[in-house]
Amino acid sequence: MSAQTFSQERLMQVILAPQVSEKATYIVEKYNQVIFRVVQDATKAEIKAAVELMWKAQNIEVEGVQVANVKGKEKRFGRFMGRRSNWKKAYVSIKTGQEINFSEIGQGEVK
Repeated sequence: MSAQTFSQERLMQVILAPQVSEKATYIVEKYNQVIFRVVQDATKAEIKAAVELMWKAQNIEVEGVQVANVKGKEKRFGRFMGRRSNWKKAYVSIKTGQEINFSEIGQGEVK
């Protein structure tokens, strides 16, 4: 599926933020994957199309997408127990030799 089968408004809302951590950096270097926080109801096809749309100027090609649902942690607020929201993360595999530059996000022509 390509970006044309989904509305561009939806694709621009699918990716929330890149996940930045030591583990994420290790995965980028070893497996050429980038980790993103995505909306709860995003599908693999939507995530792939969103990444290719956002980095169209760099000609990023996505090889595959793996998703994981992360359960929110239980936290204490004084004597009360609370819970953080559940969220979804996506491991996006990009083609060998390509690299996502986050400073150039959205520089492609979006019509």
